[in-house]
Amino acid sequence: MSSGILEIDAHRLITMKITRCLHTALLVSDLERSEQFYGSVLGLEKVDRVLRFPGAWYEVAGFQIHLIVADAFTIELNNPEKWGRNQHIAFSVANLDAAKEQLLAHNCPTQVSASGRAALFTQDPDGNVIELGEV
Repeated sequence: MSSGILEIDAHRLITMKITRCLHTALLVSDLERSEQFYGSVLGLEKVDRVLRFPGAWYEVAGFQIHLIVADAFTIELNNPEKWGRNQHIAFSVANLDAAKEQLLAHNCPTQVSASGRAALFTQDPDGNVIELGEV
């Protein structure tokens, strides 16, 4: 007698296996300003993109950051006192002190990690949180 629920043979299920992270997409309001931040301040390599909507792609170690232009959006930090407890993207840096100097030279906001580890946070021009850690 069938209960009406689809019965699946558990032995024949194929488990999904994620093999690597490809990209993340970040919304930005001003592409030129964001390209200045991601390209010049963070020093990420810009890569070609074939899509027609406004945006730019950057890549580091095979991982891409897709900047997508959105006219009307706001980023609200759920925890403005601790930026790392909000949505963020994290990068490893070779020298955290040099990274902090670079950010400060470009008048970027910074916040030292509250955990005591060698990491700091900044925000792009639209408020997207970026973590930089010396790993």
